[in-house]
Amino acid sequence: MNRSHTRLRLLRPAFTAVCAAVVVGVAAGPAAAHAGVTASDPRALAENVTLSFTSEAESDTAGIAELRVVLPKGIAPDAVTLGDAPKEWKLTATPDGYAIGGPALATGTDAEYSITVRQLPDEKSLVFKTLETYGDGKISRWIEVPADGEKVDNPAPVLQLKAAAPGAKPLAPSPSPSATPGSAPPPEQSAAPSAPAASAGARATSAEEAGSGTGTTVGVVAAALVLVAAGAFWWMRRSRSGA
Repeated sequence: MNRSHTRLRLLRPAFTAVCAAVVVGVAAGPAAAHAGVTASDPRALAENVTLSFTSEAESDTAGIAELRVVLPKGIAPDAVTLGDAPKEWKLTATPDGYAIGGPALATGTDAEYSITVRQLPDEKSLVFKTLETYGDGKISRWIEVPADGEKVDNPAPVLQLKAAAPGAKPLAPSPSPSATPGSAPPPEQSAAPSAPAASAGARATSAEEAGSGTGTTVGVVAAALVLVAAGAFWWMRRSRSGA
């Protein structure tokens, strides 16, 4: 009898730990990686603002090779210039934003870069939807915008803005872009020469698969943890019955 009670006392902590792992694993799964943005002057209508971006690496087999960003309303692609970036990475204007990329980073290395924006729009928050492309072609989509405080699996980078400074006014639209030293290469040129560019259809399909991949992985992990917990519970019951 004493031996049975001893076994139960030893099993209870293990069972509790497994249950805790299930809860933590399910809750933390979607937050395993993210993309974020900060600003040197996070105020509406602020001028010449440096925006710093970080995209966390989430692949175990390949490094990040390209980031495609959709600019929020009020920031034109030609009002953006590249600041700091990984070695040999270049910025290319796109119809709705820009692409930045080059040789794929080392596996597990976060992509960090900065841009300078001529002027921030008069808004309360700015969303920078981002497609993260790896050297092996995998695409992660950080494009979801939380609504009513709800959490999402693949949140887009969001910059919260303070009220504009007294007297701040919108600047006149910038002139048409011209070829100048240091300007971004034409959109036709690839921003990621280390990997062949995929077709638009292939990019969209891969992006959809990546968007659902995170949820699928979390579900598999959660299911495995639940099975382990159930096995531990069954073992406890069996030990108690045989006592």
